[in-house]
Amino acid sequence: MDGRDDRFFKNQEKIISGAGETIGGNVRRLRESRRIGQTEMVAKLQLRQVPITRETLVKIEGGRQHIKLAQLRGIRDVLGVSYEDILDN
Repeated sequence: MDGRDDRFFKNQEKIISGAGETIGGNVRRLRESRRIGQTEMVAKLQLRQVPITRETLVKIEGGRQHIKLAQLRGIRDVLGVSYEDILDN
């Protein structure tokens, strides 16, 4: 990713999905399509210094917790997708 997408979220702490579970569902779908388990995903994110636990990832994917910018950016990078892939309905 070239970083241009980061400017859009520069001052945002949390990203909230208008449809409630859209972001989390997309994260789960994209992660599973790459055959990455939750524990492996969390390990890859933590290696990138992204503050996240498996419990947090479960809550994000279930639409029960907001996703922070650092988490969104890390997930985007680990999965090799764009912000649009994660945020779109």
